[in-house]
This record gives sequence, C-alpha cells and structure tokens, in this order.
Amino acid sequence: MPLVKDVEVSLSAERKADLLPMRLLVGLLATTSLWHRELIRFSRQRSRILGVIGSPLVFWWLVGSGLGDSFRANGHGTGYLQYFFPGTVLLIVLFTSVFCMMSVIEDRHAGFLQSVVASPIPRAALVLGKVLGGTTLAALQGAILLPLALLVGIPLTLGQVVGIVSFLLLLAFGITAFGFILAWQLDSTHGFHAVVNLIFIPMWLVSGALFPVSGASPWVAWLMRVNPLTYSTAGLQRLLFLHHPLAVAQAPSFSLALGVTLLFSSAAFLVALAVVNRRPSHVMG
Repeated sequence: MPLVKDVEVSLSAERKADLLPMRLLVGLLATTSLWHRELIRFSRQRSRILGVIGSPLVFWWLVGSGLGDSFRANGHGTGYLQYFFPGTVLLIVLFTSVFCMMSVIEDRHAGFLQSVVASPIPRAALVLGKVLGGTTLAALQGAILLPLALLVGIPLTLGQVVGIVSFLLLLAFGITAFGFILAWQLDSTHGFHAVVNLIFIPMWLVSGALFPVSGASPWVAWLMRVNPLTYSTAGLQRLLFLHHPLAVAQAPSFSLALGVTLLFSSAAFLVALAVVNRRPSHVMG
C-alpha cells in the first residue's frame, strides 16, 4: 500500500507539472484579452478622453499663466507654468489610471466580472489584465502631453522622453492597482467617484505638484514627505528639469523617487491580488 500511494503522489506531481505550461498560457491569453478589452472600451468613450486630458490642461494653463513670473522654483529661473507642468502630467495619469478601474464596477453590474471569476483562469490574470489596461492608457495620455513642455521652455531629448514614459508606466501601474482595490470593494460608481476624490485629490495637492516642500508649513511638509505621490512628482521633475537642476534642488533625489514609486506600485499590486483572492463572494453577489 505505501508503494501504491507513492506512485499516486508521483503521478499527481507529474500531472501538475504537465499542466503548468497550459495554465501559464491560459493566464497569458486571459491577461492579454482583458488588457485589449480595456483599451477598446476606453477608446469608444471619447468624452472621457476629453475630460481626463482637457480639465487638467485648462487648470494648468490658467493657474500657471495667472501666477506667471511671480513664482520662481527655489529662486532659479523656472516660472510657475514650467514648475506646474510635471504636476499636470501626474494629474492626467492619476485621473486616467483610477477612473479606468471604474470598469470593474460596471463589469460587475453587467455580469461580465462574475463570468471571469467563475472561469478557470487564474485570479492574477484578472488583476494583471485590468491593471495593465489602465496603465497603458494612463501612460499614453501622460506622454501625449510631453510636446507641450517644449512650448513653455522645457527642453527635452529623446533619452529624457524614454525615461519619462518608463517612469509614467511604473507610476500608472501602482495608481491603477490602487484604483482596482477601491473598485473591487465598492458597488456604486457614484461611491467610487466620491472615495477617489476624497483620497487622491488631497494626495495630489500635497505631492509637490502645486508648491515645493521648502515653502510649506511644517505639518504640510510632513504630509508631503510621507505621501508616495510626492516622490512620483519629484521623479517627473528630475527627469523634466535635467537642464534646470537647481530648480528642483530641494526635491527628493531621482533614485529615492524611483525606489519609493517602485515600492508603492509593487505593494498596491500585491494587495490587489490578495483582495481578489480573499473576497469572491462580494463579486458573485
């Protein structure tokens, strides 16, 4: 009998080993399909595209032009229109990343999410496909804004553009995963809007997008230092102002900004995986 049990265990292990490549292929196909679905879905909602890009652009132009030359970042020749530009890119990436995940709630109401959860595809494929879709859209819309940097006197090289887009992809991945976590827990798009505005707008306001940490009051400066978006803003500033390093001399270093953004994105994705694996009943209900 022990010999028979050993043979059964061995055969079971061999079957699992044989099924592993198939499961990986199924997961990859599911991830790709969900990613492509997010892109198609967003491209058909042109009003959302206009709102996501248009509102931050108007805000940037009006506020930046209003303050104009009255602002100098650390006293070194960068006007407010230039200083506010990285924060505007961050705001567009933030809005796109988070609101793309509203599709999680919409898919639940339509019954699509229940079908995906009940299917044999790995839950990780569901999370990854959704998050990668939002990441691609957010980074793309942030990159579309980069040519405007030349119009306000921020020179860009090809290497800078590649670095900025890569950084935007990393940042968008984390914010989209965070948005996924919120959308998975909520059942109302109105509630999702309210929670997102309550969390992300204050985070953006104290991220260094509007004013540097050196000019903030002590308690606001403390909030800025513990805010992960502060380091995302600093990373964009460091990449955009390579030719004006003194303008961001007091901002966190790029290595620190990259490390914090990478940690935030990894943690958000891991939490999203944990939440999906822990709460299937909420989705099915």
